[in-house]
Amino acid sequence: MSEPCLFDYAIIRLVPNVELEEFINVGVILSCPKFDFLDCLIGLNDERLSAFAPDLDPAVVRGYLDIIPRICAGDESSGEIAHLTQRERFYWLTAQRSTIIQSSPVHTGLTTDPGETLESLFAKAVS
Repeated sequence: MSEPCLFDYAIIRLVPNVELEEFINVGVILSCPKFDFLDCLIGLNDERLSAFAPDLDPAVVRGYLDIIPRICAGDESSGEIAHLTQRERFYWLTAQRSTIIQSSPVHTGLTTDPGETLESLFAKAVS
């Protein structure tokens, strides 16, 4: 069994009206350098979105969210950001923004399995 290592994570939020600062959680991004791990889970619940922001098109929101896993993977289709290191991509994704897709503050924990930890955080924060 591996020794626990530090990881950082942030909750990805949908903020339809940034002036009101109301949001729904739509994903989790997790970085664990010891395991060379940077990944995310995204889940947009259409019913929740419709109740929360009825004028917001789910297809448009998904278009914004779909880039996040590609950035995590360093996919060339995500543009110049793909050339950054994993940690730089994590910090870029979790930087403060005033857009409809934002992240929570970064939190830290210990894990022996970052993939399992990501799934657990997603189940608690988003599902």
